[in-house]
Amino acid sequence: MKRELVCVSCPIGCSLSVELSEDGKEVLSVSGNTCKRGDKYARDECTNPVRMLTSTMKVNGGNHPVVPVKTSAPIPKGMMFECMKAINNEVVDAPIKIGEVLISNVCDTGVDIVATNEM
Repeated sequence: MKRELVCVSCPIGCSLSVELSEDGKEVLSVSGNTCKRGDKYARDECTNPVRMLTSTMKVNGGNHPVVPVKTSAPIPKGMMFECMKAINNEVVDAPIKIGEVLISNVCDTGVDIVATNEM
């Protein structure tokens, strides 16, 4: 099985070709990368893709109805919708400081939801 990717580890944007095992669970080879970061990116993206999640969370008593938030680290791509549901079900009270943890260990990922602005 073969997969084509564009590396996002640096501004070059190498076209990567990844050869996977028949079941798609193991990376056999990576080509097209010009640095080690491309190899790592391709292997991670094919076996355990992760993403940063950015969103907004409802606020009581703030000067705006929502505060921008993000995950403190990347989370598994397959958990994005579950984490969004958790964020949408919460309402936080103002005042809020930048970097304040608003949800600890969201959906048992070991990652926190933090504010990215003051409110």
